[in-house]
Amino acid sequence: MSSPTPAHCAPLHDDHARFQTDPQFGAAERDAVYRAIHTRRDVRGEFLPDPIPDEVLARVLTAAHHAPSVGFMQPWDFIVVRSREVRAKIHADFLAAHAEAEQMFDADKRATYRNLKLEGILESPVNICVTCDRSRHGPVVIGRTHIGAMDVYSAVCAVQNLWLAARAENLGVGWVSILHPPALRAALGIPQEIIPIAYLCIGYVRDFHARPELEAAGWIERMALPALLHFDGWQGAADEAGEGLLDAVRAQPSTLR
Repeated sequence: MSSPTPAHCAPLHDDHARFQTDPQFGAAERDAVYRAIHTRRDVRGEFLPDPIPDEVLARVLTAAHHAPSVGFMQPWDFIVVRSREVRAKIHADFLAAHAEAEQMFDADKRATYRNLKLEGILESPVNICVTCDRSRHGPVVIGRTHIGAMDVYSAVCAVQNLWLAARAENLGVGWVSILHPPALRAALGIPQEIIPIAYLCIGYVRDFHARPELEAAGWIERMALPALLHFDGWQGAADEAGEGLLDAVRAQPSTLR
């Protein structure tokens, strides 16, 4: 007598259960995705104190939870921080780290760095810390057998999903990375085996900048995409097909390159 097939291994015979019923994006849907990508900004100084409705934040977090992850490991957790007291602790650590960071730059850049607004920890109504549990699903996970950091990379995909979903909800997001990890762990009670991946400020904003703030401030320019494209290897030059792609890239609107 044969053993029954485990439910999780059972073949799916109903194509309607296996595949999306309406997988094609219309032009308007496609354009909305690209608009969210190209108008997403790292927000620092434009946050409004307006509360984020729970249903809106739930949609954003659900989008983050549906990020791609290698081996479907879903290594992320999300710490939602509303407490002013907790945010004040993290802000105090930012100020200390920010002062340290200033001294790491060349003297001619320090004044510019000092005047940059690089966080909205207290101005935004909600902060979210995205973490990575590297022990989730055990030591052997599909896709992490040979590149051990795939869980960390997967958690970063959740950050990107959250950011784009927030932009679609007209919410701004700012990623604060000028923090001491031990202080962040202490403020949020994060276990030692859990890795903080991103500390994000989120809220409605007065305006979204037309260009990234660091670009507008003259700190750094956006790199040209054609200079970053390689063909069939790091040293590979563009053949005829590659030149066609380069021409198509150069034909993109200047604001989207």
